[in-house]
Amino acid sequence: MALTEQIQSDLTAAMKARDVDTVGTLRMVMAAVKNARVATGQQGDVTDEQTLELLTREAKKRTEAAEAYDAAGRAELAAKERRELAVIQRYLPEQLDEGTLRGIVHDAVAQTGASAPSDLGRVMSVVMPKVKGRADGKVVNALVRERLSG
Repeated sequence: MALTEQIQSDLTAAMKARDVDTVGTLRMVMAAVKNARVATGQQGDVTDEQTLELLTREAKKRTEAAEAYDAAGRAELAAKERRELAVIQRYLPEQLDEGTLRGIVHDAVAQTGASAPSDLGRVMSVVMPKVKGRADGKVVNALVRERLSG
């Protein structure tokens, strides 16, 4: 079953269960999928890879919004964003732990022969395709910077 079909099926189940948070979030995801399809001029469904990219972007938006609401003292809105994030994360692959990421960064530094912070771009271009969708770019960037400066 394609990822978009799974989301649509879960949306139907959430509607039957009257789960308002899940319904709202999944409707937003399906609207984003449709917008992506229109933007690319694509016929039929978007691929699972495109859907995962879209879900990753939506999850990042929710994380940033929750942090902004926390900073502004709006706990109820931050909680809503985190509930939406929890629904989106059901469809994302498991995130890599820090130890695994450090190993990937170490291998990439050795592979590229990087030795200075100015080599950050070369190392990132090797690491990011390996962790696509399974690690936050900010975390990867911080680990690469730490490895190259130390």
